[in-house]
Amino acid sequence: MSPSTIKQYTSAAHSHVGMVRQINEDACLDAADNGLWVVADGMGGHACGDYVSNLIVDTLRGLPPSALLATYESTLRDALAHVNGSVRQESAQRGVAMMGSTLVLLATRGNEAICLWAGDSRLYRLRGERLEPLSRDHSYVQELVDSGLLDEEQARSHPKSNIVTRAVGVQDELELDVVRFDVEPGDRFLLCSDGLNKTVDDHELQAVLAHEDPYQVVRSLVHLGLTRGAPDNITAVVIKAS
Repeated sequence: MSPSTIKQYTSAAHSHVGMVRQINEDACLDAADNGLWVVADGMGGHACGDYVSNLIVDTLRGLPPSALLATYESTLRDALAHVNGSVRQESAQRGVAMMGSTLVLLATRGNEAICLWAGDSRLYRLRGERLEPLSRDHSYVQELVDSGLLDEEQARSHPKSNIVTRAVGVQDELELDVVRFDVEPGDRFLLCSDGLNKTVDDHELQAVLAHEDPYQVVRSLVHLGLTRGAPDNITAVVIKAS
């Protein structure tokens, strides 16, 4: 039995510098008309991390939408490869050791969807009462979890939890992971930087995502992170399929 047709996607985005950092190195894109949503979490300090995350978002915002998702995916990949090369050149010109950004994006066409990502910014899906991550962190602690050396709670507070193993701009060739899946009416999606999921537990994410209005959800999620001290920038993008 084929899933019911998705008639529309409604979405909202919110980003906050947090309670400790001076600069917001996160950037996000809420482009429901193009069926595209993005979170990028910059690394490398002011004038480096925020440069990369905003370059990603500005580049993807300017892409022409394609009717076919496979064509759009190819366009997105080409654009991100170009950004990666530009960041590598900029790093060399500035003489900085590290300049990059994590990335997670969701692109949809009707009932079809893809997620592309590099790093530890995440995509979650709430379907019914089940919340599941659709992306898997490219990070040092995730490798320890996969090896059975840490559990999820230990990983959350590990002193090296900020070390990612993939990101835009850190290697000559950008390596993106992808998942492709079908969307059902009622599905809700959350894209977020690690500043949210490191301060808010999954059961709390699930409870807030169950609310109807994406605008209220993103603000509630960011506010919840802020009440926990928000040592990092916090960004959330929420999408509802109907």
